[in-house]
Amino acid sequence: MDEPRVHEDETGDLLSTLEVIEAQPLATRADAYEALHDTLSRRLEATPGTPA
Repeated sequence: MDEPRVHEDETGDLLSTLEVIEAQPLATRADAYEALHDTLSRRLEATPGTPA
């Protein structure tokens, strides 16, 4: 079975997003990570899964 692949652009975007979050003051990072988690969760749930 083929595994899902992350496109290089998506990986770069994620890394850029993480760098931006890490550059923020500690007090605001939690909200930024929560927003990123929500975004990634929605994308994962929207992707057709492989049956177990």
